[in-house]
Amino acid sequence: MSDVIQLLPDAIANQIAAGEVVQRPASALKEMLENAIDAGASKVQVIVKEAGKQLIQVIDDGKGMSAADARMSFERHATSKIRSSADLFAIRTFGFRGEALASIAAVAQVELKTRQADQELGTLIQIEGSELKKQEPIATTPGTSVAMKNLFFNVPARRNFLKSNPIEMRHIVEEFQRAALSYSEIGFVLTQNDMEVFNLQPGKLSQRIVGLFGKNYQSNLVPCEELTPHLNVKGYIGKPESAKKTRGEQFFFVNNRYIKSNYLHHAVSTAFEGLIQSDQHPFYVLFLEIDPSHIDINVHPTKTEIKFDDERTVYAVLRSAVKQALGAHHVVPALDFSIDINFTENWSKDPEKKAAVDREYSYKTFNTPEFKKSPASSGWERLFEGGPSNAESLADRKFKEDDSEILTFKSKANTEADLPVLKPSPQEEATGTTFQVELNYIVAQMSTGLLILDQQTAHERILYERYLRQLKLAQGPSQQCLFPPVVELSPGDFELVLGLMPELHSLGFMISEFGNHTVLVQGIPADVQLKNEKDLFEGLIEQFKNFKNELSLDKRENLARSLARKSSLKRGQKLTSQEMETLVGQLFACQNPNYGLSGNKTFVKLDLSSIHSFFGK
Repeated sequence: MSDVIQLLPDAIANQIAAGEVVQRPASALKEMLENAIDAGASKVQVIVKEAGKQLIQVIDDGKGMSAADARMSFERHATSKIRSSADLFAIRTFGFRGEALASIAAVAQVELKTRQADQELGTLIQIEGSELKKQEPIATTPGTSVAMKNLFFNVPARRNFLKSNPIEMRHIVEEFQRAALSYSEIGFVLTQNDMEVFNLQPGKLSQRIVGLFGKNYQSNLVPCEELTPHLNVKGYIGKPESAKKTRGEQFFFVNNRYIKSNYLHHAVSTAFEGLIQSDQHPFYVLFLEIDPSHIDINVHPTKTEIKFDDERTVYAVLRSAVKQALGAHHVVPALDFSIDINFTENWSKDPEKKAAVDREYSYKTFNTPEFKKSPASSGWERLFEGGPSNAESLADRKFKEDDSEILTFKSKANTEADLPVLKPSPQEEATGTTFQVELNYIVAQMSTGLLILDQQTAHERILYERYLRQLKLAQGPSQQCLFPPVVELSPGDFELVLGLMPELHSLGFMISEFGNHTVLVQGIPADVQLKNEKDLFEGLIEQFKNFKNELSLDKRENLARSLARKSSLKRGQKLTSQEMETLVGQLFACQNPNYGLSGNKTFVKLDLSSIHSFFGK
């Protein structure tokens, strides 16, 4: 029998390796950005066309490469970072496996221009599908420019799996943000289709955060710092009021390398315990400095997951640092120790002391700078002279004087016997009426017993099916905003909204672009009873991202769920009898009235036989 095992050709081996390293345009950008940072660049420019499918170009002013190094950089396992196995545990730079450029060149058309500062000429290299097309000296500026064109041009099946341009662009923005946050001392510029998305100047980390996420974060940042012999923690956390229900604005950097860690995220979340809701996630950008010998970064192809040799210590230090930052900046609710509640009972036994304390705190209350006396309120100080008994007598006298001005005329209409008594009509007694319990449940009488509805869950089901029909028919009624609000979005959310424009218009939203990362909300769905259009739209986007992270839904179903959840009746909302009856009728007109969006029951039935059994009948 002949041998069947053979070595793979280099082109196929590179394509297989590219499957691990280059999954989408954003992953290629990540590798190119890390190479630029490792080259010692002070400014990095990123040019993107068609969400990276057509072009991703990274230009840096780093140290550049010689002609030999430029050619060698495209070979697999060629690196300047590793000389021995011991170097794997002392890595402080990014790329070290030597597969990034080789993998990118295997599935794209790559053009490299590079020149060292002390050389007159640079080097041009063009590679397509791992095949060298051109190498020649050229005149170029110091530094390196890497252009990746037509990603997956030779692997059409992989290209078909790419998402829409807004989704791919959102991933590109996320990778750009991570690189820009990790090195705030480097200037970064991002251009998409000849439009400048970011222009970040070198500066402090706080300035970089505001430049990336908007001016709203300027007043919501709390510095966090903890220095220990084992681990140093630095960075910023967001105030509790800036927490969101969706993840995506949480950043961990270990030795300036971005990582993902649910374990460390849990440490930060527990530090916020009691300050935010359990389903919310705080904003944070935290840098952990640790000896490289205590971590292993070579556990994932993209290096976004690492291992610590002592995770519990890292967890404890991180949690302590966040709690200390919250306490030091008075974010944690503080107790008022001006009065000892243990002495309240003793004060009440001594009227003179109690009156003195009451008078002291009453004056503190009224003599604030915001308070201005009106002519009608003169003489109020006398209420507190002579203790509480005098205050009560003056108050009673005032009420009596007011009562004396009320004139009552005798009339048969005022007699109790002639007052109308509101009783249900015989028809209402036969059919039953609807009423609310705890402003949460609707109870309706049926011929066979009682029907109990959860008003919020039922209304979500009604709206969800309505919005789903509107999305299929592309016919959603709209109401114009009297004062159209301008909504400023993060770059990722802006790209998300651009991808949802047709569906938003089908629901009844009238949205238009309005400058850089902003949209103008000119109309909202006609059946939404919300006065703040900006809160509605921002909440819709947050809910959409939340469902997207938790559930595997298509775009239309996710959008219908999100708008139904955001615009539905809430628990604690009082309803009239007509509104309750309408809600019951609309629920049973749904295709699936039994369950809500979360799988919970919308109603339960209580049969007469069950009611009789409660009383032993």
